Amino acid sequence: MKEQIYITITGGNNYFGKAPFKPERIFKLEKEPDNLHDFEAIKVSHELIGTVGYVANSVHTVYEGTYSAGRLYDKIDKVAYAQVMFVTHSSAIARLLPDKEIPEKL
Repeated sequence: MKEQIYITITGGNNYFGKAPFKPERIFKLEKEPDNLHDFEAIKVSHELIGTVGYVANSVHTVYEGTYSAGRLYDKIDKVAYAQVMFVTHSSAIARLLPDKEIPEKL
């Protein structure tokens, strides 16, 4: 059985807060190699509202047991998908979806 990969999604306060994050909702992860603040940045978005945050990449924002953007960066293609599992006071924890679990219609 392959390892389950969990991520912390942060930065929502710069966009729509916690409102978009509901358990089981699926979000698109997209590498942003031209990001001036973080060359390992992975943007988190939803097709209906756009950017909702980023995969956490700091010791101050990555929850224990989840992957940082830096750890995840080389494990995904340019685009991947993750499903929210939990919503916390300031972030969301999501599970990286294997290709076979990505719904055809999001």
